[in-house]
Amino acid sequence: MIERKFVAEKLKEYQIQEFISNSLKNVGHSHTRLQRTPVGDKVVIFASRPGLVVGRKGENIKKLTATLKKRFNLENPQIEISEVENPNLDAQIVAERIASTIERFGIQKFKAIGHKTMTDVMAAGAMGIEILISGKVPSQRAKTWRFYQGYLKKCGNIANEAVLRARAVAILKTGEIGIQVAIMGPNVSLPDDIEVGKVKEEPVKAEQK
Repeated sequence: MIERKFVAEKLKEYQIQEFISNSLKNVGHSHTRLQRTPVGDKVVIFASRPGLVVGRKGENIKKLTATLKKRFNLENPQIEISEVENPNLDAQIVAERIASTIERFGIQKFKAIGHKTMTDVMAAGAMGIEILISGKVPSQRAKTWRFYQGYLKKCGNIANEAVLRARAVAILKTGEIGIQVAIMGPNVSLPDDIEVGKVKEEPVKAEQK
């Protein structure tokens, strides 16, 4: 019985996160975190452009609060906006930005978009980045283009926990274009990193005979 309740809560939390993610496209949304408090449910939205999330005079927040309360039966939902310090190191924001740019300028410029994104991410201090753009790019047959730069772990504990991964979809007249982004940030500690310390030399004392 307890297990079913736990699964139901996690499923509800996932549905809320998906709903907010779909509602906040093209505004620099990164991820959403839910917290249980004694006074109600606290929803923390991480985004690179908090002003667009809040809206004019808080209209977007008011609508989102009312929807969460009615659709998901949240008790007194309190929405808090937290700004992402470095958007170029956030995989979800980067993936959404690529999708938005492709929808705006067309798939013909996907190479320029991919290289420009890699340059911005590496300039922000990332150790490595990989971008996969899949779909009818630019021919009528579906294929996958890979853009990569720097060093990126593909397997092991570092790849599972330290590499940020995200997906986004660009909707065009010719169909959907899938974008996958993987970023390894600058603060990742690799197990093969070795620091050689300096040995402090002590003066040799002469012995008296």
